[in-house]
Amino acid sequence: MTYAEIEAQAEVNNLLILGGFHPETKKHLPDWCETLLLFGPKPDFWASFSTSPEWLDHAPDAMDRWSTRVLGDMATQLNGEALFPFGGAPFLPFFSWALKSGHAWQSPVNLLVHSKAGLMVSYRGALALREKLSLPPAPAKPCDSCDQPCLSACIPRALTADGYDVPACKAHLASEKGRENMELGCSVRRACPVSQSYARMAEQSAFHMRSFMGENR
Repeated sequence: MTYAEIEAQAEVNNLLILGGFHPETKKHLPDWCETLLLFGPKPDFWASFSTSPEWLDHAPDAMDRWSTRVLGDMATQLNGEALFPFGGAPFLPFFSWALKSGHAWQSPVNLLVHSKAGLMVSYRGALALREKLSLPPAPAKPCDSCDQPCLSACIPRALTADGYDVPACKAHLASEKGRENMELGCSVRRACPVSQSYARMAEQSAFHMRSFMGENR
């Protein structure tokens, strides 16, 4: 199967290929892996996910279970293996894999920034494939031609180029002043011009913010 065919298959499930690479070493990967593809939600992902059986059964870890099912099915069809950023330690190096893909970089605030998703990038999993697929060329890093509003977007100054103060972030989110971020998503992520063009649904951002605060089922 070609890259374009896998891309089309992913889009049926409201996922995008967010990059890939040909592993030079097979650490954390099957010995037979010739291509690793990374997958994340499309901007309208939530409309589909919120009608999925995993969401509607009201059991814990709905998005992780959805990812396991959907990417697991794709792996079976492609005679590959699905890999995930969740499931407990030792965690797989998705941050490093994203950097190796050439489609994501370390941003000025040290979070990953993606060529299409900006600071809204998230990875639901990866597929290790036996074929060495032809991959699209890496784009330019968007931060190099950006005014970098992410550096000054955090109201409590919890997330800056100097680091991430998680307790200060959570304290802000738990206050009345943090309500907008809880409903629409992190102000730093939303400040990224690429993120703004990605137009993630507010309901999905709210879900992730509740998860960060330990409030989701």
